[in-house]
Amino acid sequence: MTAVSAADEVLDVVDRDDRVTGQAPRGEVYARGLLHRCVFVLARNAEGRIFVHRRTASKLVFPSAYDMFVGGVLGAGEEYAEAALREAEEELGVSGLGQPEPLLKFLYEGPGGAWWSYVHEVRCELPVSPQVSEVAWHAWLTEEELAARVAGGEWPWVPDGLEAYRRLRAYRESRQ
Repeated sequence: MTAVSAADEVLDVVDRDDRVTGQAPRGEVYARGLLHRCVFVLARNAEGRIFVHRRTASKLVFPSAYDMFVGGVLGAGEEYAEAALREAEEELGVSGLGQPEPLLKFLYEGPGGAWWSYVHEVRCELPVSPQVSEVAWHAWLTEEELAARVAGGEWPWVPDGLEAYRRLRAYRESRQ
């Protein structure tokens, strides 16, 4: 049996209203700039620290960049909620997480393309064993440490994650 590469994974293609219009392999979706769906999950440990990681150099999109979210694309027919849990458990290397809480959804348009992005948050009190094919380095940072790293500009951040982070901060500030 031959393993399917990430580029061959079939995704739902969606319109600007997030309605499914068809399916295509991930490689084609990125090459043609087709709209698709993505989940972002902010993982916090028992102390409230945020899981931050550097992506592996082999990633199809934004290799070796830092991210404050775990997550990824939705497969064909997959719902945001199930993708958020699947991606969080896969990338953190845990099982038995609670269902991530959905927070906000937006259409990302920027470097790398465009996709519907649904931001979630989950508490992870389990010991993590990050997926080596996805995560090259990781640490748990406080809100202040993360904000300083983002503001400092020394780390190259994934642009979609950075946009999700900014929108999440604005969302939280608007709810205070």
